[in-house]
Amino acid sequence: VQLQASGGGLVQSGSSLRLSCTTSGFTLDYYVIGWFRQAPGKEREGIGCINNRDGRTSVSDSVKGRFAISRDNAKNTVYLQMNSLKPEDTAVYYCGRGNFCSYNGPDFGPWGQGTLVTVSS
Repeated sequence: VQLQASGGGLVQSGSSLRLSCTTSGFTLDYYVIGWFRQAPGKEREGIGCINNRDGRTSVSDSVKGRFAISRDNAKNTVYLQMNSLKPEDTAVYYCGRGNFCSYNGPDFGPWGQGTLVTVSS
């Protein structure tokens, strides 16, 4: 079982980025994928999830209206579209596998290697 987050980079405030979580070793249709982020000196924060069994998504209030989650099951990939990025979105972004949608880190695992997003002002 492997997950790999990618697509991070350095962008200016107000820009957009799309992160990918590429999965392998399991049937994505049967699981939930959660997106989390961890800013320097802060705890890991759950920002959204997608239930691949029915396609339902959920995002946290901190990113609602700016971030969206989608999937391409044929590519075993889940996406995090991030719009109107702010400096406070700067963090390492991770994806993890779970059995139900949650913003709680221990509900997910294994985790992929994170990808760094830096938003400059």
